[in-house]
Amino acid sequence: MEEGEVRTRVRYAETDQMGVVYHSNYLLYFEMGRTEYMRARGCAYSDLEKQGIYLAVIEVACRYRAVARYDDAIIIRTRVDKTTRATVTFHYRVLKEEGGTLLAEGTTTLACVKKDGKPRALPREVADALTT
Repeated sequence: MEEGEVRTRVRYAETDQMGVVYHSNYLLYFEMGRTEYMRARGCAYSDLEKQGIYLAVIEVACRYRAVARYDDAIIIRTRVDKTTRATVTFHYRVLKEEGGTLLAEGTTTLACVKKDGKPRALPREVADALTT
């Protein structure tokens, strides 16, 4: 599947006392990648929510490979691994821009729900937009 790409720079607030990106911040990088991937395919979260379509994270995994430090330029690459009737699974790779070192990789699975949190089917047009 086609990958989306976001470039950013590690901010000081994202690092720990050792100057290394704090582990939970990779989930924020994943969200940045996912949000921009969806927006580029005409599925901005805000537009989906106006239609009563909500995507709730139900599972996350992250494997750390190397450290990123303050002011490093990084690239977040995102793709959809699979969709089901009511879920979509995204795959992420966070790379150091200089040299392309893999910093972390992971997945998130999101369930399609109504505003009240009850499950609903992922609309076919959304699934199609995310996987083409």
